[in-house]
Amino acid sequence: MRKRFNVDGLCYPDEHYMVNINDRLEQIQTLIDDGKYFVINRARQYGKTTTLHMLAQKFSSEYQIFSISFEGLGNSSYKDEWSFCRKVYGLLYDVIYYEETSEVSDEIRTECYRMSLNDARPDLRTLSNFFSLICKESGKPVVFIIDEVDQAADQESFLDFLGMLRDKYMKRRSRPTFRSVILAGVYDIKNLKLKIRKGQESLYNSPWNIAAKFMVDMSFSPKDIAGMLTEYKDDSNVAMDIDAIAQLIYDYTGGYPFLVSRICQLTEEAVAESSMQSVSAASRLNEASGSRCYKWNKSDILDAVKQLLNEQNTLFDDMGKKLSDSKELDNIIRLILFNGKKIPYSPDEYAINLGVMFGYLKNEDGLVVVSNRIFETRLYNRYLSENITENKLADTASLGFMETARAPSWKNMDGVFF
Repeated sequence: MRKRFNVDGLCYPDEHYMVNINDRLEQIQTLIDDGKYFVINRARQYGKTTTLHMLAQKFSSEYQIFSISFEGLGNSSYKDEWSFCRKVYGLLYDVIYYEETSEVSDEIRTECYRMSLNDARPDLRTLSNFFSLICKESGKPVVFIIDEVDQAADQESFLDFLGMLRDKYMKRRSRPTFRSVILAGVYDIKNLKLKIRKGQESLYNSPWNIAAKFMVDMSFSPKDIAGMLTEYKDDSNVAMDIDAIAQLIYDYTGGYPFLVSRICQLTEEAVAESSMQSVSAASRLNEASGSRCYKWNKSDILDAVKQLLNEQNTLFDDMGKKLSDSKELDNIIRLILFNGKKIPYSPDEYAINLGVMFGYLKNEDGLVVVSNRIFETRLYNRYLSENITENKLADTASLGFMETARAPSWKNMDGVFF
């Protein structure tokens, strides 16, 4: 099966062209070896889930790993403590049933299934004791991974669950517990006030203040991109100046994983295919014998960038929603793009922190800037279109008002319009 560039869900090394992330996995392993509980909070489509999947695959011989996800859980899963705990038991049972972890006794398997049934009433203490049993029986350190925690971040039952895990961490010297707990999502669970507002008056505080800082850089460097392109070039026999192309892609994306892969995907599937159609008949014969006859040029990458900027995708759709939800963030980006406002970077400023967390903004020499040229252009075009549309609507409304003021009152004596 021929490999492809992928922007839809998990990436698999045997199916997709990928950046080599072994150095990142080793950095994460160091945190696990040190017994850290931490949060991988990165922007949407930043490779979090793929990283967790590869982590579980790479280190399964050293750790017993339970990896679950809160993606797709409905509100009914959080309506009370029993419902939430049943759902966690169910997710754990799926891991055991599909043999995604090893060395699980029949006692644990049976108990996990029993507590996941609708008539069961497990509470957080029951679940905590179950975790201790798993860790006590395991012959390897146990790592607990929860992906898509944003799905639960505005639920009180989840905060109580974090409190339970925190308590186990604090007692780890005297009671069996996880070697490490890894949460993954866009929002920083250590500071849930960025996500949860209780009415308009007060903010929740997260019990996850035990979490270690996660400093692993998950963006792609020009060297990372060049490594991926080298593999693609070798497989496809495509000519390109790898270092120059990798640098150009980085210059536009800032190493944002989704944007990097999407530009490569568009270049391969659209631009390069178009180039192939224009080659001579003799060249096609060479291609038929296994020798590709096209080249990635700077113009091909720029064409792919144009296509990317003009398409609708989940990342841009989510950007629009996030900006609609946060007028403060929306205003900061407008000031930067249209007013040239130099805004000092402050991690304590709510809207700035939000923009950095979403991947739209970054700290550059102490100032807040848009994080890459793709986002900058897309946002500029978005605001420009909005302004033009708003001005047209205002002109139309103004014209309509003037026409109405000049128009006769077409009513009969009873005030009814003809």
